[in-house]
Amino acid sequence: MTAQPSPPIPRPAAPETVTAAGDPSDPRNGSPRSRWAALAARLGAPPRSTVLLGLAGTVLMFLGAPGAGGIPVRDPILGNSSLSFWRYGHGAMIAGIVVYTGLVLMVWAWVRLGRDVLAHRVGGRAVLTSAGIWMIPMLVTPPLFTRDPYSYLAQGALPLAGYDPYRFGPDTMGGIFTDNVHFFWQDTPAPYGPLFILLAQGIVLLIGQNVLLGVIAMRLMLVSGLVLLVAVLPALTRRLGGRPAVALWIAVANPVMVVHMVGGVHNDLLVVGLLPLAALLALRDRFVWAIVVASLAMAVKASAGLILPFLVLIWAAKLTGSFWSRLLRAGFPSVAVFVAVFGACTWATGYGLGWLPALSAPSMIVNWLSWSTGAGQVTHAIVGMFVDGLNQQAFVEVFRAIGAGVLGLLIVGLWWLARDGGTIAIRNAAIALALAAVLAPTTLPWYLSWGFCILAMTAWSARGLQWVVFGSIWLMIVYFPDGETALYAPPYLLLCAAAGVLAAVSLLRPDPLGLRSGRRPARTRVTHAPAAAAGAPAGPPGSAPVPDGASDRD
Repeated sequence: MTAQPSPPIPRPAAPETVTAAGDPSDPRNGSPRSRWAALAARLGAPPRSTVLLGLAGTVLMFLGAPGAGGIPVRDPILGNSSLSFWRYGHGAMIAGIVVYTGLVLMVWAWVRLGRDVLAHRVGGRAVLTSAGIWMIPMLVTPPLFTRDPYSYLAQGALPLAGYDPYRFGPDTMGGIFTDNVHFFWQDTPAPYGPLFILLAQGIVLLIGQNVLLGVIAMRLMLVSGLVLLVAVLPALTRRLGGRPAVALWIAVANPVMVVHMVGGVHNDLLVVGLLPLAALLALRDRFVWAIVVASLAMAVKASAGLILPFLVLIWAAKLTGSFWSRLLRAGFPSVAVFVAVFGACTWATGYGLGWLPALSAPSMIVNWLSWSTGAGQVTHAIVGMFVDGLNQQAFVEVFRAIGAGVLGLLIVGLWWLARDGGTIAIRNAAIALALAAVLAPTTLPWYLSWGFCILAMTAWSARGLQWVVFGSIWLMIVYFPDGETALYAPPYLLLCAAAGVLAAVSLLRPDPLGLRSGRRPARTRVTHAPAAAAGAPAGPPGSAPVPDGASDRD
């Protein structure tokens, strides 16, 4: 009997997912829920409530800015309309309340986002998405906490009117741009480099006499620096031993960036993009290009040139021979590249080096945010209790000279400690830029961005991040929304300092006052990832590193 082959044993079919038409879980049906889920996945799933809270804050600031911000003297939109009450009297007061309410909401959202970052619940993509959404209203708002963009427009218009911007102030020209410049800067020549003057000229050529459009166009041009920062940040952060999500939270989602830099339209935005790019190029052995980019940054603001000697050290470290031999062989081509790039920018303006004397213009501002100026003011106040008729400015000038000497010694020391090149040179350059901001004769809140755009990419401890929260909030409130200084309003400053302390504590304690229950407030659990790669630099002084984990997709 012939054996018949056994029939094949049927294998169980793979379970088939049957999705009913209209089921929101089916990504093919294009339902709103599925589209949101797909979009959220691409954007890194930012926490929706936090994003909406921050957006509500910036929308409120956008609504309040036409009444409380740095508004034009003659507003072509609200000036002759039924909404003009928003600019005067009680209307302006209500507008100010709206701006501050929005700022509180935005800071609250930023702190909540920081908790998620520390706990590794969100990555860099989510932080970037949140910051981008918060910035949307800031792109079209009147200037907030400053009137600087009107000065930029006037300085761009001066050459077009036949005046040297390094010899004449806006009041020489007159007209609509001059009318909106703060009275303090009416007769002050431009203290900015030739590249920025060329860019400002281009904006004025583009928009004509439209001040409102000019502010928006200037902002969009400067935001290119922020885009550059975002593009460079992940790669440079990993080289400096930091964590991209934390760096984005410090440098991009920060209220100082969202409100002061973008909403306030400061040309420091270009510097915070060019300096990290120069640093990354140097670490990738693209030395000539690094010098080119750093020279362009200096052609915007002279202070950016502090990074150049440190870039030379990185180049020299890649050569052979003694230290001084390597330094000369890297230094000579660096100087040649700098002279060529900076000379081309200077030649293009047609005004030579006349901008160098104008660099002293910011020193006309006397405020105690500058450590040297503040020391002079405090010393005068103490001595004045015993001696009458003393000139405060004399004390200020003496301490400014002392501060300049101390700054020079610190920069030389940082440079010498970085003589082996590598990431330590970049970190020391960032520290030098930060010190230059606070030891200069004049310090303005956005000056701190020069160094912190790079320091944000180093490793930070949770306690260090609490100081970042406090410092950021402090820098936000030392000027009023209309651009006038708040540094000499003690009750206001004390109230805002208390709010800054509360926000800093809230970063690790979600309910710092114990309002939700009578129990002791719980601390946010900070997830510490495995140690970073060997050789990663330590964070800023006083901060133990919180390195990035290999599994954290930032």
